[in-house]
Amino acid sequence: MSSGQQIPPWLQEQLSKMQQSQQSLQSILFQKQQLEIEHMETEKALEELKKAADDDTVYKHAGSILIKSNKTDLIADLEERKELAKTRITVLSKQEERVKESLKEQESKINEMMRSAASGTTNTQQTTKTDPSK
Repeated sequence: MSSGQQIPPWLQEQLSKMQQSQQSLQSILFQKQQLEIEHMETEKALEELKKAADDDTVYKHAGSILIKSNKTDLIADLEERKELAKTRITVLSKQEERVKESLKEQESKINEMMRSAASGTTNTQQTTKTDPSK
């Protein structure tokens, strides 16, 4: 396409859909990264907490303050948080795969549409040039 030609509406629509999918993928990857960080931090906290003696004083973070807690309850809370993060990471991984597959399909569709449009234009130009009646 020359710089003077405008992008056809069907191509603009497909490119817009593809851009939305790319933004969705970026969002999913960001969320997944944040959850992976949370998962690792929770694992490290659990490791340290398990090293503590049962009668050691432990605290849990609640907003901007620390609250005295007991080791057993805190371990249970952290295990639950770890499992939740792991589950959400799994869900996001599946979404990531679906969006990536969708992007591949969209790209193939755009390429095919552009090839069809280009070959249609080329065929029309060749017919016009070689047709002696014109």
